[in-house]
Amino acid sequence: MRIRIVDAFTDRPFAGNPAGVLLLDAFPGDHRLQDIALEVNHAETAFAHRLPEGGEADWALRWFTPAAEVDMCGHATLATAHVLHRSGAHEGPMRFATRSGVLIATPREDGSITLDFPTAPLTAVELPDGVAEALGAEPLTAFDTGPNIGDLLVELPDEKTVHALTPDHKALVAHSERGIIATARAEDPTRGYDFVSRCFFPRIDIDEDPVTGSAHTALAPYWAERLGRPDLTGLQASPRSGRVRTELRGDRTLLTGRAVTVIEGELLA
Repeated sequence: MRIRIVDAFTDRPFAGNPAGVLLLDAFPGDHRLQDIALEVNHAETAFAHRLPEGGEADWALRWFTPAAEVDMCGHATLATAHVLHRSGAHEGPMRFATRSGVLIATPREDGSITLDFPTAPLTAVELPDGVAEALGAEPLTAFDTGPNIGDLLVELPDEKTVHALTPDHKALVAHSERGIIATARAEDPTRGYDFVSRCFFPRIDIDEDPVTGSAHTALAPYWAERLGRPDLTGLQASPRSGRVRTELRGDRTLLTGRAVTVIEGELLA
């Protein structure tokens, strides 16, 4: 069983968000998939197998953290599409059957890949008690991102505040289904990005996710409304960092990024 480690939403190794990718003939039992994801021990490991021709999707795709299966994952989808495209296993757009419906990944001539994901519905909410204290900063706004994402999206006063966050991860667990997306407008858009974010998911054993594709299905509509443009670039300012180009298309959001394979090996167990 071939296994690869791919850094997603980056054009250089040891940056972006690493994901395990395994291409299978069929899915084994859930316990087996979970054991492999725990052994890989990255935020997500993606498992994919080809589907019969003529259906609505080309590949079945599932994502597992070290602790649980998740409903949506952008960076591991990008990593899987990168592996399929670079290995010659699939040419052209790829349709993935997932828990979040059919997701499409399209390789572009410049070497990047565009993901077609559902746009997260945003609902303004009162800031839950304790969130500001857990984050270490006072948010300006708070939004629920809907069932597929399950995050609380909060805008902070400025980019410096986002960079400086040192949250109490244990305290954050109580405040969302999955985690907290903290964001702010870019201080200087000439640097090549329009907004900045960081994502904290201690509830699923990921204190800080390096680059979160799924979060950008909420960040895209949030910032498109405030900046008056549907096409934007986000910087996720984790220690590994990465950039995501977003294109808001109504109920769909296009996420574009690059990926780099850093490890290839064989699963022996």
